[in-house]
Amino acid sequence: MAVDYQSLAVTGVQALSPYQPGKPIDELARELGLNPADIVKLASNENPLGPSDVALKAAQKALSELCLYPDGNGFDLKQALANRFGVKMDQITLGNGSNDVLEVIARCFADRDAEVIYSQYAFAVYPLVTQAIGAKGVSVPARDWGHDLDAMAAALTDRTRLIFVANPNNPTGTVHGAAAMDAFLEKIPANVLVVLDEAYCEYLQGDEYPDGVKLLARFPNLIVCRTFSKAWGLAALRVGYSISSAAIADILNRVRQPFNVDTVGLAAATAVLADEAYLERSREINSAGLRQLEQAFDRLGLEYIPSAANFIAVDVGERAQDIYQALLAKGVIVRPIGGYGMPHHLRVSVGLAEENQQFIEALEQSLSSGLPSEREA
Repeated sequence: MAVDYQSLAVTGVQALSPYQPGKPIDELARELGLNPADIVKLASNENPLGPSDVALKAAQKALSELCLYPDGNGFDLKQALANRFGVKMDQITLGNGSNDVLEVIARCFADRDAEVIYSQYAFAVYPLVTQAIGAKGVSVPARDWGHDLDAMAAALTDRTRLIFVANPNNPTGTVHGAAAMDAFLEKIPANVLVVLDEAYCEYLQGDEYPDGVKLLARFPNLIVCRTFSKAWGLAALRVGYSISSAAIADILNRVRQPFNVDTVGLAAATAVLADEAYLERSREINSAGLRQLEQAFDRLGLEYIPSAANFIAVDVGERAQDIYQALLAKGVIVRPIGGYGMPHHLRVSVGLAEENQQFIEALEQSLSSGLPSEREA
């Protein structure tokens, strides 16, 4: 007897649209017969410097322990994080990337009777985890492509359990200053948890920007999520974490899967936290790359959203999907973000200077190639 397995899925799962990552280099090379060495990938907000030598050395050393389960409590990494941020180890929850932590938070604190608030044009994982657990997602219209914090606070109801806030935001790169974030958190009742996603916070420099960890002492309903995938250059190893009150972390660690961060990831992440020179170089490359891209967009007459992260969203008009395909044919991978409700924009990760230049030249050629617009296609 044939079984309709679709009908067995729990409510809400069938309506999910799977997260679409940036196209891998090898995949594009196979599809178009290109040389992988000639392809530039600026689609996934990865660190163009490659991994830190310090992290590589630690990862290689850890390979001798592949026959053993990892430290399920991540003692060394938690200790390094606690020392760096001045928190206690029992405030930390480790994840298989910060996405893992975001999902655990949703599973712990929301259910089918709950509402979860997030912003329009915010990270796709927020509605995904909300829908997966059957909670009601409340998408608050953005303001100037970023979070409208006042409107998000006003959207609170008796059913609200979680609020996701990305700062800086992906995919728009917008950011709120310390005063705005402080004023927002003051409006949120203690029984509503605020998840402050700071995946790109290492690119922020200056006292005008909030530091979520420093806010924890005043706002016990705050959970700060961060990752080693961006500025720390360890995207392939999938290491993320949250810092919260010990009471919240205790709940998260009850649901967190055992051994969710592997031995190599734990070793590399622990080591790289001490490599300040690598972090500073990452910031320098990123700042210079953003300026390079902005100057090119200005010269080409393209509007873009000023970014505080390691990517930038540029408006290329109604031909965005055609231009994306034309860039692929030229060996340049960027990210179309129509799935975020931004069909005219492409999100471009900051690369090395020569990678940015390859993209700029390919973009200029694609813009002038006479591709049909969406209306004409």
